[in-house]
Amino acid sequence: MDPHREALQRIVSNLANKNGEIHNFIDMLNHTIKNVQVNSSNAISELDEEFDGLYSILDEMKGSMASTIQQEEARKVQALQDQLSQCSNALESSEELLELAAQSLDIKDPVEFLKAARQIKERVTMASAFRISLKPTVSDSMTHLMVDFALERRILQAVNFLPVPKAPEIDLAACLVADNCITVSWRMPEDDGRIDHFVLEYRKTNFGLPRVKDEQPWELIDYIKATEYTLSGLKFDTKYMNLRVQACNKAVAGEYSDPVTLETKAFVFSLDSTSSHLNLKVEDTYVEWDPTGGKGQEKVKGKENKSGGQNPLLKSNRRCSSLRSGGPSPKRTPVNTRSSVRGSRDRFTGESYTVLGDSAVESGQHYWEVRAQKDCKSYSVGVTYRNLGKFDQLGKTNSSWCIHINNWLQTTISAKHNNKTKTLDITVPDRIGVYCDFDGGQLTFYNANSKELLYTFRTKFTQPLLPGFMIWCGGLTVSTGLQVPSAVKTLQKGENVLSGSTGSLNNTA
Repeated sequence: MDPHREALQRIVSNLANKNGEIHNFIDMLNHTIKNVQVNSSNAISELDEEFDGLYSILDEMKGSMASTIQQEEARKVQALQDQLSQCSNALESSEELLELAAQSLDIKDPVEFLKAARQIKERVTMASAFRISLKPTVSDSMTHLMVDFALERRILQAVNFLPVPKAPEIDLAACLVADNCITVSWRMPEDDGRIDHFVLEYRKTNFGLPRVKDEQPWELIDYIKATEYTLSGLKFDTKYMNLRVQACNKAVAGEYSDPVTLETKAFVFSLDSTSSHLNLKVEDTYVEWDPTGGKGQEKVKGKENKSGGQNPLLKSNRRCSSLRSGGPSPKRTPVNTRSSVRGSRDRFTGESYTVLGDSAVESGQHYWEVRAQKDCKSYSVGVTYRNLGKFDQLGKTNSSWCIHINNWLQTTISAKHNNKTKTLDITVPDRIGVYCDFDGGQLTFYNANSKELLYTFRTKFTQPLLPGFMIWCGGLTVSTGLQVPSAVKTLQKGENVLSGSTGSLNNTA
């Protein structure tokens, strides 16, 4: 093609694109003009509404204050009229008495004159003219009901559009992180009675200082009326939490506060599907018995399978399959696959229907919870060293500790370690809390709902511990990213020696 033609076509294409951009911009400008007109009309309507409200309040106040003045006027007039009536009556009586006294002066008979004079004297003594006050009972002044709206007038003259609220200040000392809850407290740099509400934003992060790139989006809590808010039910699956607050009045939101970073340390792990038994279906923190999963594996004739009688669990394999619907496990949100701390170890096999956590406990105090499905027939919850063999079961080695729940003919719960079992006379809870104090050599199981103690192992841990789970017929859901609950911390202070919680199962491993 002719180069000039190609150049001209490019020019035409560029012009067409530019024309399209200009058309879009013109449409946007027209749309913006309409929005300005609509928003201005709305603003004027709101302005009229606000001023009408002020007029209404002023009219109401004027009527109330005028009524007060009229009532005061009526009270004073009535008091003066009452006094006027009394004076008129006294004057009439006094004039009558004066006329009588003048007539008595004309009496010639001394006896009659003395009698008349005595009667007049008695009447003068009792006359109301000498008993009434000649001072008004009330004054004519109404100055106590005068008003001065100079201050209010200055306030009204200063009325203007709402200012942008200032940024709140988060009180880091008053913030609290406990029980997978975060309480955030803040204050305004100065009093602002026009603040309508606050907005709290938070996001998880693994960086100590706020970053712009590689951060998760902010999550928002709106219309907070107080200067404190508690985020509850959080999963602490990152090291930190960024938080910021902004104040809003009726019209506009202010700037965000300086973000603060709070530490949200907790033990987080997923279930390691790379080494779990083939009869277990593992998804993140959920494990479910799958009777069809191991059909392709060869029979293993290990030491575990050489017992005299057949394992009752194997006898009931068909029964368990009939109890289960065979449907897929509940949907789980996938997380980033993390490399197993166990390396490339063999899968559990034989009767070791085991799955382990993919992160190890090497120090400190940690907590996680387990919930079993209602139809779960047999399961164990505990910890183990990394050296648990592929045929080994939790609690049957000297390097694993667990509690075991059996729901077959009757429900029993027992503690297991080093192939020793201790039956526990307690009710099996819906959720089991696991508390591991690695440095203190303590593994405690709780009723996660009531925090009632189930059992405590006391030993000296010499190797990293992996969370361990065994299940047969049913499913388990593991909750991680949990802080050690405050109730458990409180109980631990008084649990150094507890009857029934220690026994022959404890040792040094």
